Parts: sequence; C-alpha cells; structure tokens
Amino acid sequence: MRDETFDVVVVGFGFAGGTAALNASQQGAKTLLIEKSSVPGGISICSYGAVRSARDAGKAFQYLKATNGGRTPDDVLRALAQGMSGIEGYVRELAKASGAVVSTSIEDNARRVESATPYNHEQRPVRRVGGNYPFPGTETFYHTTVNEVPGFEAREHYPWANGAPGGPKLFTVLHDNLLAQKVEVRLGTAALRLIAEPRTREVKGVRVSNNGVEHDIYARRGVVLASGGFEGSAEMREQFLEGKPILNAMARGNAGDGIRMAQDLGAALWHMWHIHGAYGFRHSDPAYPYAIRLKRFTDWFPGDSDSVKLKMPWILLDQDGRRFMSEYQPYTQDTAVRPLQHYDPVKQRFPRNPAFMLCDEEGRKLYPLGKATSNDEGLRYVWSEDNLKEVELGILKRAESLAELGRALGVDAAALERSVARWNELCARGRDEDFGRPRGSMMPIAKAPFYGAPVWATLSNTQGGPVHDAEQRIIDVYAKPIPRLYAAGELGSSFGHLYMSGGNIVECFVTGRIAGRNAAAAALAKRSMPATA
Repeated sequence: MRDETFDVVVVGFGFAGGTAALNASQQGAKTLLIEKSSVPGGISICSYGAVRSARDAGKAFQYLKATNGGRTPDDVLRALAQGMSGIEGYVRELAKASGAVVSTSIEDNARRVESATPYNHEQRPVRRVGGNYPFPGTETFYHTTVNEVPGFEAREHYPWANGAPGGPKLFTVLHDNLLAQKVEVRLGTAALRLIAEPRTREVKGVRVSNNGVEHDIYARRGVVLASGGFEGSAEMREQFLEGKPILNAMARGNAGDGIRMAQDLGAALWHMWHIHGAYGFRHSDPAYPYAIRLKRFTDWFPGDSDSVKLKMPWILLDQDGRRFMSEYQPYTQDTAVRPLQHYDPVKQRFPRNPAFMLCDEEGRKLYPLGKATSNDEGLRYVWSEDNLKEVELGILKRAESLAELGRALGVDAAALERSVARWNELCARGRDEDFGRPRGSMMPIAKAPFYGAPVWATLSNTQGGPVHDAEQRIIDVYAKPIPRLYAAGELGSSFGHLYMSGGNIVECFVTGRIAGRNAAAAALAKRSMPATA
C-alpha cells in the first residue's frame, strides 16, 4: 500500500471519533476515519445511548467542578458544560438524517403524568431529572435519547453489538450522517505510531497497519485520537489501578493505543486511576474474554433512598464470609468497584476480590442476574431469563443449604450462615443498619435452594489518558500543546473523581465536535522532514 494524504485523520470509530470526523469533514477537510476493529462502534454502541444534557451551562459547570474535586481545570469543564447545554439541539439535528424520533427525560415524565389516572398508580411514576449527586447545579441535568429510527433493527444492522438497546440507535444516527457526508471510513486499520517532525514534534500523520501491511497516512492539518481507554490492556490495568485483578466487561480492543502514541510525543497523563465499574461474574469458559456484570439497577439520589422500590436479591460477602458494603449504591455501576479494591496489609491479600454473591430461590426467579456486553464479531453471550443455564454452566453454584453453599464457594460455612442470619434480621427490621442499603431493595435470603458465585471488581470503562485543554489539544508534560494533535471522548476524559450517568456519551459528542473542527481549521502542514515518532 502506498502512502496517502488527507487533511484530518481520526483514530477510533465510536461516538467521539465519528463526531470528530463528521465535524472535520463539514468544515471542508478531506477526512479519514480509521478503526482497528473489523466492526465499528467501540464501547459506544453498547451504551444506553442517553446523552447527558443541561438546561443551563453555568449550573452544569458548578456540578462538574464539584464532582471532579479539583482534578480538571475550570476551562476544560466550562467547555464541556457549554457543550452539554446545546447537545439536545445537536442530537435532534443529527437525527434528521435518519428520520429518528428524539425525546428527553423531561418530555417522557410529562407524558407519564398526562397518561396517569387516579385509579392506576402504575402509570404515574416519573423518573428523577437531575445529576447523580446533590451537588450545586444538579437540577439542570436531563437526558436526550434517540427512541426510534424508522426501519432500523439493531440485530440486523449491527449483529455483533451486544449491549443496551439505546446505544445502537444513537450510533446509527451518527453513522447515517457520516454516510451522508461521504466521510471515508476504514475498518480493520490499526494506528501504530504518530508521524511527527523530530524537533518540534509537529504531528504529520499516522503509521497504520491493515491486513499486516504497514504504510503511512499523512494529515495536512491534524490528527484526532479517539481510540478510547485501556480497558483491554491487562498490563496497564495492573500498573494504574489499585485493585488486582480488575476485570474488563468489554472492549478488549481498547488497549491504550492512543495513550501510548500520545506519550511517545511527551503527553502528560491524568485520571489514570479513575474507572467506571462495579462487580461481575467470570464465565466458566476460560476462553470467554470478558467479565459479566450483574444486573443494572436504576440509580437513586442520596437523601432519597426511600424512592428505591426495586428488589436486589443478593448480598456480597468477603473471603472471610462477612458482608462489607452496600451492594446498591446511588450509582452502583460507577462506584461499586471501589470497595472491592481494598487491600489487607496484614493478610497480604485483596480480601474482597473476588467477593461472593449470595441469593436464594426467590431471588433466582426474579430476573436475569447477569448482563453480558460485547462488540466483537462472532462473540455473543446472552444470560438466561431464569438463571438456570448459568447454574448448568457452573457460573452459579447451587446448594440445598447455606453450609453446603459455603463449602462450594470455599467460604467458612459458619461465617456465611452468620452473615445471612444478620442480613435476614435487617430485612425483618426494614433497615440496613450496617451499610445503609436502600430499604426498598432489601430481600431476605431464606428459601432453598441457595445460589452463589465469586464476583470480581469489574470495569466498564477507564477515564484516564492524555491531558487536553479546552480546545482538545493534547498537552505535554511541560504544559505545552503538542502541535496538530487532538483528543476526543474517553481518551483522557475530563471526569477525574466522580462520573455521571451519560457523561462519557455527551463528552464524546462535545469533545468530538471541538476536536474535529479545530483539527480542520489548523494551518496546512509542510510535508518536509516526516519521521515516525
């Protein structure tokens, strides 16, 4: 393959890369979008597709500043907040290419109220609008969602995407815009290293590999790295995260490629410790590459735990048979991974990783306890509705008594029985006096047979990566921008302390727009003295 030249090269085809490539092309730049996987979508396509939106940029900034605990500069957060305040209009504009129907959580609540009757309370519940935590500005937030795309069936259009139903709808809307704009997309094309001028580090392009053949693609104006985080790199997880092991829920292709390429040119890093995740099962087939997260529950707001009416049938015990945390935190899928990373310096081990999930027969019958996620060709695991397939596979252990279950799990049977007895006592009182789990979620473990399984700290995605400024320019260790190099999306996310639901999704669109436009507007680079960095 011969060397090629474009104005802008974008690396990674998820929400961030797709948005960056679309905006660069709309600015008149000849744009190439490359993706190393054989399928598009990254982890974006498996998301819920709820784009976090804001009614007021100033209030959104207040909230973001509080949740980031001083780890992200104000101007970067202001740019994200400003983008969030206009994102609903942008999603509606994108939706026109597909004829898609878009709604917001505010509109959905209004319809629920209008359809309610005095005699049918089931029609009345409305979902809380706002952020995840009671920080200043929380009331400004809501979600924007693509509800319907005419003629679109996720299993037909993206058969490899195994996640939530909303992600494929939002992704196909973005994909349709790229097709309409005639942006060139190449799958199965991996970025290897950046091409840069040796003295100034001015980025000139990317060295890529396709079907084992390497060649150079030059970028006259800029390169946007939107290749995600390091979920798929066991080495990077061990180096940057406290707990061990931290399993990956999906996206083995997100191996930190963009992070290393940026580091090669001197990029500073931030938020490398910060991951979004909870806890998950290991498949009994060692060839299955991902952890399987436990069922996702609706988030609840601190101070309003009585609003929780969803039964969570399990508790978690540590390796000594003791309960150690609230299994249902306000945003369980974000922060529940943290307690499992505790290290005991006396016993020289991580006593909560794995932890052990326990439930009874009534809990087993409620709903699927696990939800597998993947975006890989030829890989799709669907958890059974009654959880019995997982019993047969050995993912879940079944026993006729708690003592027998303890022996099957390798946990002291007497300690396990004491912990379950204590839990059932708390359920009878209607209050978790030990860890403050919402009372509406509490459910005793009393009816045989009993079920259990080891569960590990599991990440959904990483937030760390190269530092960037408000213009999405990647910043080096001396606080200087690396010329013509931009970041978008999860590659160096702005979230540095607490995440917010839908935050990475909106960040992909907001930062993708900024990075794509700025890359397209950069002055033309000279082709002289190219060198692989």
